[in-house]
Amino acid sequence: MKLIVILVLLWTAVAGSRETHSLHYIYTALSKDLGLPGIHKFTAIGMLDSRMIDYFDSKTKEKVPKQTWMRERLDPDFWVKGTQSRLKKQQWFEVNINILKDRMRQNDTDLHVLQWMVGCEGEMQEDGTMKFHRGMDRYNYDGSDFLSFNNFRSVWVAPVTAAEETKRKWDNDTDLNNKIKGYLENECMQWLNKFWSYGMNQLNTASPPEVYVLTRDTNIESNIRLTCLATGFYPQDIIMWIKRDGRKLYREDGLESSGVRPNEDDTFQRRDSVEILRKDKSRYTCEVIHEASSVYVMKEWENSGSGSGGPIIGAAVGGLLVLVAVVLVV
Repeated sequence: MKLIVILVLLWTAVAGSRETHSLHYIYTALSKDLGLPGIHKFTAIGMLDSRMIDYFDSKTKEKVPKQTWMRERLDPDFWVKGTQSRLKKQQWFEVNINILKDRMRQNDTDLHVLQWMVGCEGEMQEDGTMKFHRGMDRYNYDGSDFLSFNNFRSVWVAPVTAAEETKRKWDNDTDLNNKIKGYLENECMQWLNKFWSYGMNQLNTASPPEVYVLTRDTNIESNIRLTCLATGFYPQDIIMWIKRDGRKLYREDGLESSGVRPNEDDTFQRRDSVEILRKDKSRYTCEVIHEASSVYVMKEWENSGSGSGGPIIGAAVGGLLVLVAVVLVV
């Protein structure tokens, strides 16, 4: 599985009761090549709401579409120019991550990460277009906020001492700040409206989760691990419970959760699990609610709570139990 590294930050646009949509670009640069599969020294991704629309990395050196409608609606010259722009940004990041290392007197042994997130959020109007709501131009270094642009005041905000030198320099560059403000409020919004119109049908379509319950042996012979997996759903908001005799299990009960993670096809997955005694006779169920697709799924590990006195074993094929399942549309 290809791993796209966004090591430290993914700022989330928080929408209130009004319908808003966002277009953001996230750039991630590492101070050195780790030599690990799928982890690149430089990556750049475009995000429309929570879906990836384009991608570039320092290995392939090509900006490519990640949505069918991006490929179909934008001409080849768009991708050629986009690739050239990404290559220039890669060079900029390589220079500036070294400047920051020197400024902070850091050595070349440790890994350092410089990230930039830039984009805009628009509020949907009655005519189907979006009006500028807010912009974002923020830098992050080694997991901490480093520098951000206040587009209403056209000044830079430096939360750390190491960023003050850059703040003074950029605050004095009126042309730069006017250009950034113009991009966030105008050009970015033009692209947001255009991309939203291109991909509206797909972006409005909710994908229901596929739900699996699995059992695995553990390092302790008397124990087994029960896992509930939901995958392939969109959008990412989902509720998942593992229950024992109808009672929800929590972290203090030994429950572990991966949290919601992205799949490669712009859907999401979540995996929760708990380790129990093999001879446990309780009834264990996995319940998943995905409101966007109006789906409720309940699956039970076979032989749990059957009263037979036997362990929870089920008829496993490749780790996947034979299931008792209820799927309801709510």
